[in-house]
Amino acid sequence: MSSDSALPQGKEKVAAIRSMFDAIAPRYDLLNRLLTFGMDKRWRRRSVRMLGLPTGARVFDLACGTGDLCRDLEAAGLSPVGFDLSAGMLHAARKYRATGKLHAPMVLGDALCLPVPAESADGITCGFALRNVVNLDGLFAELARVVRPGGRVSLLEVAEPSNPVMRLGHGMYFGKVIPLIGGLLSDRTAYEYLPKSVAYMPPTEEMLGLLAGHGFDAVNHELLSGGIAQLITATREL
Repeated sequence: MSSDSALPQGKEKVAAIRSMFDAIAPRYDLLNRLLTFGMDKRWRRRSVRMLGLPTGARVFDLACGTGDLCRDLEAAGLSPVGFDLSAGMLHAARKYRATGKLHAPMVLGDALCLPVPAESADGITCGFALRNVVNLDGLFAELARVVRPGGRVSLLEVAEPSNPVMRLGHGMYFGKVIPLIGGLLSDRTAYEYLPKSVAYMPPTEEMLGLLAGHGFDAVNHELLSGGIAQLITATREL
């Protein structure tokens, strides 16, 4: 996995991630809509569709935040359970529960050690959090433990466009504009970290190989919106 001396590692990373998301939780949804021009909603809906699971299937949404993916999963007739390391994010999700827009249970927990039995999920979703876990290989091992044979995973993450012109523009927006707007409306330190955190991500082929090595097949990688986001889907081997 790529490294950056300015980025926290190990237990320090866990504490930093929890503290950061607690801090930005109150305006997290607003910033997501603004900074992605609403495209994040389309990406999440595609992530749900690509699960291809039947109505009523149980899906664990890791790093669920305020419940965006959980709400999309419910709208698709699935039965989600959300897990997040940040109590602040789960607290912010209450506004959706209060208005009846979210019904899924929300659990405070670490995606690397889920408090659930083996093979207890028909599917897993995770939105923009692969780079925030301490150990990506450990996360994939936990997915393999929790997802039943034949179950599906659908993992969203940011990406960098391959087109040089788009990559340049995206880099300027991601590295300059996002911290500026984030600082005005929320926490500048957090929104300076988020672009830098891409350095945690391994090369695509290495990441897909890790997932396959933990017993997933039909591993597929799809770039979204010109390559600024990516979707990884896979099936747990029978």
